[in-house]
Order: sequence, then C-alpha cells, then structure tokens
Amino acid sequence: MAEIEAKHDIGHDEETVPDGYNITNIDPVIQKRVVRKLDWNLMPLVVALYLMSFLDRSNIGNAQTAGMSTGIHESGPQFVWLSTIFYIPYILFEWMALMWKVMPPHIWAFSCVLVWGIAATLQAATFNWQEMMVCRFFLAVAEAGYGPGIPYLLSFFYMRDEIGRRCGIFLSAAPFATCFASALAYGITSGHSKLANWRLLFLVEGIPSIILAFVVFFFLPDSPEKSRFLTQEEKGVAKARAIRQVGEEGSTRLGGISFKDAGVALMDPKNWLTALMYFSCNVSFSSLPVFLPTIITQMGFTSIHAQGLSAPPYFLSFLLCIVTTWIADRTRQRGLVIITLSCIGGTGYLLLAVCESVGVRYFGIYLAAAGIFPAIANILPWVLNNQGSDTKRGVGIALLQMVGQCGPILGTRLYPATQGPRYVAGMAVCAAFMYFNAILALVLRTYLVWQNKKASERESEVAAVAEDNGKHQVVAVENEGYGFRNIL
Repeated sequence: MAEIEAKHDIGHDEETVPDGYNITNIDPVIQKRVVRKLDWNLMPLVVALYLMSFLDRSNIGNAQTAGMSTGIHESGPQFVWLSTIFYIPYILFEWMALMWKVMPPHIWAFSCVLVWGIAATLQAATFNWQEMMVCRFFLAVAEAGYGPGIPYLLSFFYMRDEIGRRCGIFLSAAPFATCFASALAYGITSGHSKLANWRLLFLVEGIPSIILAFVVFFFLPDSPEKSRFLTQEEKGVAKARAIRQVGEEGSTRLGGISFKDAGVALMDPKNWLTALMYFSCNVSFSSLPVFLPTIITQMGFTSIHAQGLSAPPYFLSFLLCIVTTWIADRTRQRGLVIITLSCIGGTGYLLLAVCESVGVRYFGIYLAAAGIFPAIANILPWVLNNQGSDTKRGVGIALLQMVGQCGPILGTRLYPATQGPRYVAGMAVCAAFMYFNAILALVLRTYLVWQNKKASERESEVAAVAEDNGKHQVVAVENEGYGFRNIL
C-alpha cells in the first residue's frame, strides 16, 4: 500500500484475524489472486446491471425522436416532465444506498432490478402521458436502490487504493450505455416493424433487465468471505483485508449502521463539498443523454443520422472513465484529475453556446462528454477514499446522491423548444457549472492537504513521546486512525 492507515496501538507486535492470517503482512500473491477473482466474478455483473439501468432511464430521448410524442399524445412541456419526474423519486429514495449493508446484497439487488425491468418494459404498453409518468416513477424508485449504492457495495470488496479504478469501470457503463443506446436506437428506428419503433425500443431494452434480476439473485456474492469462487485460504485473506479496512468490529459487513459514525459523516465538510460537486456535474450530465439527439437533429441532420452521431462522443467518454480513474489511483491525485476534466467539459459547452459552425459545435459535444462522465467517475470514489468506516462511506454516498441528484431537476429543464436550435442559455449554464465544479475540487483538495499536514504534525508528537518511553506503534487497521492520509 502506498500509505498505511492505522490506529495507534502500543505494546503489540502484530495483529491477526481469528483464523490466523496476519493483517499487517498479507501474502501479496494470494491477495492478488483474490482481487483478480473478484474482478472477474463481481465486476462484470455490476457493470452489466448498471449499463442496463442507464439504458432504461435515458432511452426516453431516443424514443422521443422515434415518434413517442405522437403515440402517447404528449406536448413539449409534458416531455420535459417525463425527463424530470425520474429524478424526484430518485432523490427521495437515495437513502436506500444504505440497504446494501442492512440486507444481503443479492436479495436487495434482485428486488431493485426486477422492479425497474418491469417498469422499463411496461413503457412500451403505455398509450398516454399519465401512464408513462407512472412507469418512469417506479423505474426511478427501483434504480435509486441500485445504482447509487454500487460504489458503496464495491467498498466491501476492495481496499481504499483499489476502489477508484473499479468505480471507473463501473461508471463507464453510463457513457457506454448511452453510446450503445444511440447505436441500438439507430438500428431500430431505421427499420419498419409492425410495432411502433419507440415501443419496440422500450421492449428490446427493458426485457434484458428482467432476465438479469434472476442472474444477480444466484450469482452476486454478499461479501468476499461468502464468495463461492474463493478458496478457504483466499477467504482468510479476504477476511484479513476487511479487518484492515474497517477494524475487527466492522469486518462482518452485513447488519445495522453506526448512528455515531452517521452523525460524524453528516458533519464532515468533505462530504458536503463532494455532494456540491456531484450536483454541478449532474446539471450537465443529466441533460446531455436526453437532449443530444434533438440537439444534433437541429444542427441539420436527420433524426436517424442524429442517433448514429450521438454514439462516438460517448465511446470516447467510456474510455476516459477507465483511464482517468486508473491515473488517479496510481498518482493519488484525484482532485487534479477532476479539475482538468471539469475544465475540458466546460470548454465543450462553451463552444456549443458561442459557436455557429456545425463542425465546431459537434467537436464541443466530444469535449463535453469527455469531461462530464469521467469527472463523475472520479467524484464518487473520492468520497469512498477518505472515509474510514462502512457507515461513514454509506452516509457519504447517500448524501452525495441526495444533493447531487437535485442537479438533473435543473439540467433536464435547460433546453425548452423555444430556445432551439442552439440552446445558448442552456449550454452557457452547463459550462458555468462545470467550471464551478473545478473550483469546488480545488477547494476540497486544499482542505485535504491541510488535514494531512495536521495529521502528520500530531503523529510526529505521538511518535516522539512513544520513543521516549521505549515503545512503538503498530499497524492495526486501515481506518481513520494513526497514519491515515486523505487521497488528494
């Protein structure tokens, strides 16, 4: 580990888990094997599920260009409400991220995925705006229980310096889903089926979620120690990693939450700053997938070509989510990465706001997508990086989501039809929020540097006293104790 987080303990040489595995000197070969098995058995499942969740929530924009407005007799303002209604229950039910710790994850995931799969599929059977609103409401409630809490779930399986790139891989499913959605919508809307193209789109993208609900029930592990794909020796190492991460009392991850830790997390400035950052990014993040096909159409392209041209910017964003989170993990400089990405995204929106050339504006879409999605992919693990206990991480994620998901309420209302075809005001607002996000990241990084400096000063004093007494410090757990340093 690049840095060791530990609690101060005097007079013991080492600590072990009950089955004899030393938590201060975990076998690196076995640990590498454990992580590799987790990557191959856990990550594909959670990524596939998040891809489907994002596909099901964002395909409303593709359905609109495929003729949904005629099918359900909806007006322009009503379509805006179809985009907005998703985020109201999504915000109100963000607290359900803590259910990953209260309930066995495979049962909780099954419940969420099954409900959203049914709601997403039933959109194909709606005949008016009111029925579509009901489907979108239940879709949002179910997805609020799954997606926002997945980074929290991953923190049960991975260490502090491993979680970032896994969050990047997981969250990269969002731009990839958008890219896939555009390509899929292009294929469906260019056909001539007996069923309306927009209805077929909801069916094709909704039914797989129902199937995946049963897959997750049987194959999602509840914890590393309960994973069927790990040997007994590997489970011992997984247990040692859990104790090193949160302490022996917290090594059994399922169960209730600590209200004391929850209170501390709610008072932590780090959590409020990251929540505001997430809000800023989400203003831009929420509007782009929904309105991009319309924006490209009003550049002069046909609706079918607009579906196809929406895909490439998201594929670039998908790659950058993985690359930038990996860089942030290796350099332990997540704040600088977020600042850079936010400025890139802001510049993209600025080009969309001030330029009239189609080529320049399409390039601006690339910059916007390249900044927004990877920035969010780095904000979420930043919360997990700098909280010691499971409860603190859970409350940090829940707070981030509850505040951050208010952003889409604004973002989905920035592009009224009356401001087309360039939507200058909406683009300018998104640019401003991305630059504001860069400022917030700089403020948080400065605060974390100050915290690390104060921790070093305190530990120097403790070490001097211990040396005078002829005693020594020992690594106990990777928690917010002796040796803990924030990832900048």
